[in-house]
Amino acid sequence: MIDDDFIVETKIGLYCAKGGFYLDPKENVKEAVISHAHGDHACSGNVNVYCTKATSQFMSYRYKGFAAVAFHLQSYQQSFLLNGVKITFIPAGHILGSAQVLMEFENIRYLYTGDYKLQPDVTCEPIEFVKADVLITESTFANPLTQHPPAEQEILKLSSTTAHIMLGAYTLGKSQRLINLISEYLPQKRLLIHHSILPFIRIYEQNGINLGQYEHYDRKLMKANVADLIYLVPPMVYASNIKALNVVKVFASGWGNLQKNNGLKLYLSDHADWNDILKTINHVEPTQIWTTHGNGTELKSHLEGRIRVKLLN
Repeated sequence: MIDDDFIVETKIGLYCAKGGFYLDPKENVKEAVISHAHGDHACSGNVNVYCTKATSQFMSYRYKGFAAVAFHLQSYQQSFLLNGVKITFIPAGHILGSAQVLMEFENIRYLYTGDYKLQPDVTCEPIEFVKADVLITESTFANPLTQHPPAEQEILKLSSTTAHIMLGAYTLGKSQRLINLISEYLPQKRLLIHHSILPFIRIYEQNGINLGQYEHYDRKLMKANVADLIYLVPPMVYASNIKALNVVKVFASGWGNLQKNNGLKLYLSDHADWNDILKTINHVEPTQIWTTHGNGTELKSHLEGRIRVKLLN
Protein backbone atom coordinates (compact mmCIF):
# COMPACT_ATOMS: atom_id res chain seq x y z
CA MET A 1 0.00 0.00 0.00
CA ILE A 2 1.32 3.43 -0.99
CA ASP A 3 2.40 5.52 2.00
CA ASP A 4 1.16 9.07 1.40
CA ASP A 5 3.85 10.38 3.74
CA PHE A 6 6.77 8.36 2.38
CA ILE A 7 8.16 11.60 0.94
CA VAL A 8 7.08 14.88 2.54
CA GLU A 9 7.92 18.47 1.70
CA THR A 10 9.75 20.37 4.46
CA LYS A 11 11.48 23.75 4.56
CA ILE A 12 14.75 21.90 4.02
CA GLY A 13 13.41 19.87 1.10
CA LEU A 14 11.93 16.47 0.36
CA TYR A 15 12.30 14.15 3.35
CA CYS A 16 11.98 10.38 3.61
CA ALA A 17 11.30 9.59 7.28
CA LYS A 18 11.44 5.83 6.72
CA GLY A 19 15.00 6.11 5.42
CA GLY A 20 16.06 9.15 7.45
CA PHE A 21 17.36 11.02 4.40
CA TYR A 22 16.61 14.08 2.30
CA LEU A 23 16.38 14.27 -1.48
CA ASP A 24 18.33 17.29 -2.80
CA PRO A 25 18.12 19.23 0.51
CA LYS A 26 18.30 23.04 0.46
CA GLU A 27 20.31 23.11 3.71
CA ASN A 28 23.02 20.80 4.98
CA VAL A 29 21.78 17.59 6.62
CA LYS A 30 23.23 14.33 7.91
CA GLU A 31 22.00 12.07 5.08
CA ALA A 32 21.59 13.62 1.60
CA VAL A 33 20.70 11.75 -1.59
CA ILE A 34 21.69 14.10 -4.42
CA SER A 35 20.21 13.72 -7.90
CA HIS A 36 22.65 16.05 -9.68
CA ALA A 37 25.14 18.84 -9.08
CA HIS A 38 23.21 22.00 -9.95
CA GLY A 39 23.26 24.46 -7.06
CA ASP A 40 19.50 24.34 -6.47
CA HIS A 41 19.75 20.58 -5.89
CA ALA A 42 23.18 20.13 -4.34
CA CYS A 43 24.11 22.35 -1.40
CA SER A 44 27.37 22.24 0.55
CA GLY A 45 27.98 21.03 4.09
CA ASN A 46 26.08 17.72 4.15
CA VAL A 47 27.60 14.95 6.27
CA ASN A 48 26.90 11.90 4.08
CA VAL A 49 26.23 12.48 0.38
CA TYR A 50 25.00 9.65 -1.83
CA CYS A 51 25.45 10.46 -5.52
CA THR A 52 27.18 9.48 -8.75
CA LYS A 53 30.90 9.98 -9.31
CA ALA A 54 30.45 12.91 -11.71
CA THR A 55 28.11 14.67 -9.28
CA SER A 56 30.73 14.36 -6.53
CA GLN A 57 33.39 15.80 -8.84
CA PHE A 58 31.29 18.85 -9.70
CA MET A 59 30.38 19.40 -6.04
CA SER A 60 33.99 18.98 -4.92
CA TYR A 61 35.18 21.59 -7.40
CA ARG A 62 32.43 24.06 -6.52
CA TYR A 63 32.43 23.67 -2.72
CA LYS A 64 36.00 22.50 -2.13
CA GLY A 65 36.42 21.17 1.44
CA PHE A 66 32.80 21.96 2.32
CA ALA A 67 31.31 19.70 -0.36
CA ALA A 68 30.59 16.86 2.11
CA VAL A 69 32.09 15.12 5.10
CA ALA A 70 31.88 11.87 3.12
CA PHE A 71 30.80 10.98 -0.40
CA HIS A 72 29.23 7.56 -0.96
CA LEU A 73 29.54 7.06 -4.71
CA GLN A 74 26.91 4.99 -6.45
CA SER A 75 26.82 3.56 -9.97
CA TYR A 76 23.69 3.50 -12.06
CA GLN A 77 21.50 0.41 -11.65
CA GLN A 78 23.39 -0.80 -8.55
CA SER A 79 21.15 -0.78 -5.49
CA PHE A 80 22.14 0.10 -1.93
CA LEU A 81 20.30 0.24 1.39
CA LEU A 82 19.87 3.40 3.43
CA ASN A 83 18.18 2.72 6.77
CA GLY A 84 15.99 0.00 5.29
CA VAL A 85 15.06 1.79 2.05
CA LYS A 86 16.46 0.24 -1.11
CA ILE A 87 17.80 2.95 -3.46
CA THR A 88 18.85 2.68 -7.09
CA PHE A 89 20.16 5.48 -9.31
CA ILE A 90 18.70 5.59 -12.84
CA PRO A 91 20.10 7.93 -15.56
CA ALA A 92 18.04 11.13 -15.85
CA GLY A 93 19.47 12.67 -19.04
CA HIS A 94 19.68 16.15 -17.47
CA ILE A 95 23.45 16.70 -17.17
CA LEU A 96 26.47 14.46 -16.74
CA GLY A 97 25.98 12.30 -13.65
CA SER A 98 22.33 13.23 -13.14
CA ALA A 99 20.18 10.49 -11.64
CA GLN A 100 16.61 9.60 -10.94
CA VAL A 101 16.26 8.05 -7.48
CA LEU A 102 14.25 4.82 -7.29
CA MET A 103 13.25 4.05 -3.70
CA GLU A 104 11.72 0.69 -2.72
CA PHE A 105 10.06 0.11 0.63
CA GLU A 106 7.53 -2.53 1.66
CA ASN A 107 7.09 -3.65 -1.99
CA ILE A 108 6.20 -0.13 -3.19
CA ARG A 109 8.39 1.67 -5.74
CA TYR A 110 8.75 5.47 -5.50
CA LEU A 111 10.65 7.17 -8.36
CA TYR A 112 12.01 10.69 -7.83
CA THR A 113 13.07 12.11 -11.19
CA GLY A 114 15.15 15.08 -10.06
CA ASP A 115 15.56 17.24 -13.18
CA TYR A 116 15.38 15.24 -16.40
CA LYS A 117 15.06 15.52 -20.15
CA LEU A 118 14.20 13.23 -23.03
CA GLN A 119 15.91 15.16 -25.85
CA PRO A 120 19.09 13.54 -27.22
CA ASP A 121 22.30 14.84 -25.64
CA VAL A 122 25.61 13.06 -26.16
CA THR A 123 27.25 15.01 -23.31
CA CYS A 124 25.40 13.04 -20.62
CA GLU A 125 23.92 9.64 -19.95
CA PRO A 126 20.54 9.27 -21.75
CA ILE A 127 17.45 8.91 -19.62
CA GLU A 128 16.27 5.39 -18.79
CA PHE A 129 12.74 4.45 -17.75
CA VAL A 130 11.69 2.11 -14.97
CA LYS A 131 8.28 1.15 -13.65
CA ALA A 132 7.12 2.66 -10.37
CA ASP A 133 3.98 2.87 -8.26
CA VAL A 134 4.58 6.56 -7.50
CA LEU A 135 6.25 9.00 -9.90
CA ILE A 136 7.65 12.05 -8.13
CA THR A 137 8.30 14.27 -11.12
CA GLU A 138 9.76 17.72 -11.56
CA SER A 139 7.17 20.03 -13.12
CA THR A 140 9.33 22.94 -14.26
CA PHE A 141 7.62 23.06 -17.66
CA ALA A 142 4.43 21.12 -16.86
CA ASN A 143 2.27 23.32 -19.05
CA PRO A 144 0.56 22.27 -22.32
CA LEU A 145 1.77 25.48 -23.95
CA THR A 146 5.42 24.56 -23.40
CA GLN A 147 6.97 22.39 -26.08
CA HIS A 148 10.72 22.57 -26.58
CA PRO A 149 11.93 22.64 -30.20
CA PRO A 150 14.68 20.21 -31.28
CA ALA A 151 18.09 21.41 -30.12
CA GLU A 152 19.68 20.95 -33.54
CA GLN A 153 17.01 23.20 -35.04
CA GLU A 154 17.58 25.93 -32.46
CA ILE A 155 21.38 25.94 -32.64
CA LEU A 156 21.25 26.68 -36.38
CA LYS A 157 19.78 30.09 -35.53
CA LEU A 158 23.32 31.14 -34.65
CA SER A 159 24.31 30.77 -38.32
CA SER A 160 22.05 33.72 -39.25
CA THR A 161 24.82 36.21 -38.42
CA THR A 162 28.58 36.47 -38.92
CA ALA A 163 28.80 39.15 -36.21
CA HIS A 164 30.31 38.36 -32.84
CA ILE A 165 27.85 36.51 -30.59
CA MET A 166 27.84 36.69 -26.81
CA LEU A 167 26.16 33.44 -25.80
CA GLY A 168 24.96 33.17 -22.20
CA ALA A 169 24.45 29.79 -20.56
CA TYR A 170 24.69 28.03 -17.21
CA THR A 171 28.25 26.90 -16.52
CA LEU A 172 27.33 23.28 -15.80
CA GLY A 173 25.40 21.16 -18.28
CA LYS A 174 24.05 23.77 -20.69
CA SER A 175 27.49 25.14 -21.63
CA GLN A 176 28.89 21.70 -22.39
CA ARG A 177 25.85 20.79 -24.46
CA LEU A 178 26.24 24.03 -26.44
CA ILE A 179 29.90 23.35 -27.15
CA ASN A 180 28.98 19.97 -28.60
CA LEU A 181 26.07 21.31 -30.65
CA ILE A 182 28.07 24.20 -32.08
CA SER A 183 30.98 21.90 -32.94
CA GLU A 184 28.67 19.49 -34.73
CA TYR A 185 26.25 21.83 -36.51
CA LEU A 186 28.23 25.07 -36.84
CA PRO A 187 31.85 24.03 -37.42
CA GLN A 188 32.54 27.34 -39.17
CA LYS A 189 32.12 29.19 -35.86
CA ARG A 190 35.07 29.82 -33.53
CA LEU A 191 33.95 29.21 -29.99
CA LEU A 192 35.67 31.09 -27.15
CA ILE A 193 35.05 29.99 -23.56
CA HIS A 194 34.91 32.14 -20.42
CA HIS A 195 37.44 30.98 -17.81
CA SER A 196 34.75 30.11 -15.21
CA ILE A 197 33.31 27.40 -17.48
CA LEU A 198 36.63 25.68 -18.20
CA PRO A 199 36.92 23.65 -14.92
CA PHE A 200 33.53 22.03 -15.57
CA ILE A 201 34.59 21.24 -19.14
CA ARG A 202 37.69 19.49 -17.79
CA ILE A 203 35.57 17.30 -15.52
CA TYR A 204 33.48 16.27 -18.53
CA GLU A 205 36.66 15.41 -20.42
CA GLN A 206 38.04 13.47 -17.44
CA ASN A 207 34.89 11.36 -17.67
CA GLY A 208 35.54 10.57 -21.34
CA ILE A 209 33.16 13.12 -22.90
CA ASN A 210 34.57 14.69 -26.07
CA LEU A 211 32.70 17.98 -26.32
CA GLY A 212 34.24 19.19 -29.56
CA GLN A 213 36.23 22.24 -30.64
CA TYR A 214 36.64 25.31 -28.42
CA GLU A 215 39.25 27.91 -27.46
CA HIS A 216 40.05 29.86 -24.32
CA TYR A 217 38.77 33.43 -24.35
CA ASP A 218 41.11 35.84 -26.13
CA ARG A 219 40.39 39.53 -25.58
CA LYS A 220 42.46 40.56 -28.60
CA LEU A 221 40.60 38.14 -30.83
CA MET A 222 37.23 39.46 -29.66
CA LYS A 223 38.31 42.99 -30.55
CA ALA A 224 39.68 41.96 -33.94
CA ASN A 225 37.72 42.10 -37.16
CA VAL A 226 37.13 38.34 -37.22
CA ALA A 227 33.82 36.85 -38.37
CA ASP A 228 31.91 33.94 -36.86
CA LEU A 229 33.09 34.28 -33.26
CA ILE A 230 30.95 33.02 -30.38
CA TYR A 231 31.90 33.94 -26.82
CA LEU A 232 30.31 31.54 -24.31
CA VAL A 233 29.80 33.19 -20.91
CA PRO A 234 28.01 32.42 -17.59
CA PRO A 235 24.80 34.27 -16.64
CA MET A 236 26.46 36.90 -14.43
CA VAL A 237 28.89 37.94 -17.15
CA TYR A 238 26.06 37.98 -19.68
CA ALA A 239 23.90 40.18 -17.44
CA SER A 240 26.74 42.59 -16.71
CA ASN A 241 27.25 43.29 -20.41
CA ILE A 242 23.85 44.91 -20.95
CA LYS A 243 25.15 47.45 -23.43
CA ALA A 244 27.83 45.39 -25.15
CA LEU A 245 28.62 47.02 -28.50
CA ASN A 246 28.95 45.24 -31.85
CA VAL A 247 27.77 41.98 -30.32
CA VAL A 248 24.62 39.93 -30.88
CA LYS A 249 23.44 38.80 -27.44
CA VAL A 250 21.87 35.36 -27.09
CA PHE A 251 20.87 33.40 -23.97
CA ALA A 252 20.20 29.66 -24.19
CA SER A 253 17.16 28.76 -22.08
CA GLY A 254 13.70 27.24 -22.24
CA TRP A 255 12.31 30.22 -20.32
CA GLY A 256 10.61 32.84 -22.50
CA ASN A 257 11.32 35.68 -20.05
CA LEU A 258 15.08 35.11 -20.49
CA GLN A 259 14.72 35.66 -24.25
CA LYS A 260 13.52 39.25 -23.98
CA ASN A 261 15.70 41.99 -25.47
CA ASN A 262 18.12 39.45 -26.96
CA GLY A 263 19.42 39.63 -30.51
CA LEU A 264 18.31 36.05 -31.16
CA LYS A 265 15.95 33.77 -29.23
CA LEU A 266 17.52 30.40 -28.44
CA TYR A 267 15.05 28.02 -26.78
CA LEU A 268 17.32 25.28 -25.51
CA SER A 269 16.21 23.51 -22.32
CA ASP A 270 17.58 20.62 -20.28
CA HIS A 271 14.19 19.92 -18.68
CA ALA A 272 11.26 17.80 -19.81
CA ASP A 273 8.49 19.75 -21.50
CA TRP A 274 4.77 18.94 -21.35
CA ASN A 275 4.85 16.16 -23.94
CA ASP A 276 7.97 14.63 -22.41
CA ILE A 277 6.35 14.51 -18.97
CA LEU A 278 3.35 12.69 -20.48
CA LYS A 279 5.70 10.26 -22.28
CA THR A 280 7.49 9.60 -19.00
CA ILE A 281 4.21 8.87 -17.26
CA ASN A 282 3.33 6.37 -20.01
CA HIS A 283 6.67 4.61 -19.56
CA VAL A 284 6.65 4.55 -15.75
CA GLU A 285 2.96 3.58 -15.48
CA PRO A 286 2.46 4.97 -11.95
CA THR A 287 -0.79 4.73 -10.02
CA GLN A 288 0.01 8.07 -8.38
CA ILE A 289 2.00 11.15 -9.43
CA TRP A 290 3.50 13.63 -6.99
CA THR A 291 4.82 16.86 -8.49
CA THR A 292 7.71 19.00 -7.25
CA HIS A 293 10.06 21.74 -8.50
CA GLY A 294 7.34 23.64 -10.32
CA ASN A 295 3.59 23.99 -10.65
CA GLY A 296 1.71 20.73 -11.12
CA THR A 297 -1.81 22.17 -11.32
CA GLU A 298 -2.07 21.78 -15.11
CA LEU A 299 -0.94 18.17 -14.89
CA LYS A 300 -3.41 17.46 -12.09
CA SER A 301 -6.25 18.90 -14.18
CA HIS A 302 -5.17 16.99 -17.29
CA LEU A 303 -5.04 13.62 -15.49
CA GLU A 304 -8.11 14.10 -13.31
CA GLY A 305 -10.18 10.93 -13.13
CA ARG A 306 -7.34 8.76 -14.42
CA ILE A 307 -4.35 9.13 -12.06
CA ARG A 308 -4.20 10.79 -8.66
CA VAL A 309 -1.85 13.78 -8.71
CA LYS A 310 -0.54 15.29 -5.47
CA LEU A 311 1.31 18.61 -5.41
CA LEU A 312 4.29 18.46 -3.05
CA ASN A 313 5.02 22.17 -3.45
